[in-house]
Amino acid sequence: MSCRYLTMKNTDNFFRFVPPGILAVSLGLVYLNSMAPGLTWANYGSDGGDLITAAATGGVAHPTGYPVYLVLAWLFQKIPLGSLAYRTSLLSAVATVLAALFVYELTIRSFLTRGGSRDWLSGLASAFAFGLSPLIWSQAVITEVYALHALFITLILYLSSNGLFSNEPGKYRGCVFGFVFGLAMGNHITTVLLLPILVAPGPVRIVDAPELNREPFSGYPANLRARLMGLGVGLLVYLILPLRALFQPALNWGNPSTLRGFAWLVTGQLYQNQISGLSLSEIWPRVQSSAALLVGQFGIPGLVVGLIGLLVFPQTSSLYRNTLWAALVFALFAIVYATADSFVYLIPVFMCFSIWIGFGLNGLMEMTGLRSSRLGIAAGIFFLFFLWMYAGKNWHQVDASRDFRAERFGEQILVKAPENAIVFAKGDKAVFTLWYFHLALKKRPDLIVVASDLLHFDWYQKSLLGTYPQLNLPGPFPFTETVVLANSAHPVCYVEYIQLPDILCPSPRGP
Repeated sequence: MSCRYLTMKNTDNFFRFVPPGILAVSLGLVYLNSMAPGLTWANYGSDGGDLITAAATGGVAHPTGYPVYLVLAWLFQKIPLGSLAYRTSLLSAVATVLAALFVYELTIRSFLTRGGSRDWLSGLASAFAFGLSPLIWSQAVITEVYALHALFITLILYLSSNGLFSNEPGKYRGCVFGFVFGLAMGNHITTVLLLPILVAPGPVRIVDAPELNREPFSGYPANLRARLMGLGVGLLVYLILPLRALFQPALNWGNPSTLRGFAWLVTGQLYQNQISGLSLSEIWPRVQSSAALLVGQFGIPGLVVGLIGLLVFPQTSSLYRNTLWAALVFALFAIVYATADSFVYLIPVFMCFSIWIGFGLNGLMEMTGLRSSRLGIAAGIFFLFFLWMYAGKNWHQVDASRDFRAERFGEQILVKAPENAIVFAKGDKAVFTLWYFHLALKKRPDLIVVASDLLHFDWYQKSLLGTYPQLNLPGPFPFTETVVLANSAHPVCYVEYIQLPDILCPSPRGP
């Protein structure tokens, strides 16, 4: 009897630790082998230079500030490994691996049976479908906020599902849930779309309080207060932004040390006109492209299995409800947000779909297992094999390990720019890359780097004067031409990157 008990215990340990261990190691190796070695523009990662520089210099990044990301990125930058950009990108890889682990755990917890091979195969299918989907993978190998955003979304789904955080009063659980939600908003403000999940009654499973089980909503008011209290504490992370701004860093978007600047930054006022900026005739093509992108993430087999999980084999009501809501609101946001890279907001949608893939595969294996358990397990293993084959096909789409465009561009500008030159940079790629080399890596300290598109902002003018005391800024509304005239002793260069590097350095008198 004791030997049988030990065998069962060892089997349980295998199902608990070995599959997620395989998941973490394999995804980690994939990400490390496809990660950008330095600053990169791959996978729509042109914001990387701004985020890296803000984290490294104690500055404030572009709206909405991303305080949680900046703090974590600064910690990863202390790792003595590779370049500054590489160390920052490691945060994305680690966050994505952790998100995949939570997807695995969410999936297997949703099944009634525990420890069976069908469960962990379905969990691995969900996690690998998520971690190897081209969009999620593309963000795991660059410096961006979306991998960390995905991790926080999985945490929110994890904490709100499967009875983990019930309506039980007088407990700290609601506070923890709210606190994590606040931190998630501190990484990306679109987390607010999941607010109904935070305030909705949680699943009740209270073994030691049967009287509360008879009254499912009896503990809800106290639990809701705890969640909102935790949310308020988590949102205090935004105070990092005005504290950083007080030290007048070189990167100080919006100057959030003032109430007006803080509101401008955190609410993303710079981008608000791009929300609902599309006509009805433009909506349908974006719906079609989103649907095509969904197919491209998982292939036709993955799409079919996911739809089966969504429509035929839904699992626990709380997780099913929450994934439906998250997928719906983020899909709508991605469609109506009129930017070229709005598709990155489909990441939570694809995460939810990967969980539905686990639902579908588990249901199909259970059906086939009624005739033969080996047949069901073979079907699960075959689907995992398909996911890896599909990932190999998509490798070239997301591989950032050979993208040296940003590095070459930055080095080229630093070499060509005359001594003590004022370099007017235009466009995110040029501006953020020069910030990375000039401010974060501290190369060519003699240069004065000016973002032409930001000159009309008073907070940017203040940052320029604090960073370059020798610069004369004619006010109150300086333009490139007036700045050139006011600093005639300095050589001038104009830098932009569209398809190729473009640098023009005429004489100080102008063209």
